[in-house]
Amino acid sequence: MAQTAASAPASAPLGLTDAARGPTPIDGTTKPPRLTNSVNDDRRLPRNYDMQPPVVPHRVDGYQIDKNFNKCMDCHARDKAEFSGAVPVSKTHYIDRNGRVLDRISTRRYFCQQCHVSQEPVAPITGNRFQGLTPQRTTP
Repeated sequence: MAQTAASAPASAPLGLTDAARGPTPIDGTTKPPRLTNSVNDDRRLPRNYDMQPPVVPHRVDGYQIDKNFNKCMDCHARDKAEFSGAVPVSKTHYIDRNGRVLDRISTRRYFCQQCHVSQEPVAPITGNRFQGLTPQRTTP
């Protein structure tokens, strides 16, 4: 009796590789790269494309961000940024899905790490030819 595709064993052909996995065959197990310390220099990087969320130039591991509290807003809330010296969140973060301006961060913008990521000092896994914006055109 012949095997159908649905009942055939799920294994990749030996020798087939993926650029992001290096020499490890697709059906093999890779060893993840060693994590280093996150960038913590508070230097803002230019954005690579219009509307790119800025990356976070400091460590955020251990920050409490849940339905009761958002540690990022201790410094980045518009009413606290002048005192803290942090970049205030955009005015767009105070607009709800219906276009109403709120006196607090909109729930759709509350969980910062959905869009903003910490900078990591790592080299790209694969090469690419992406060219970002020129410094004059970066989004403020």
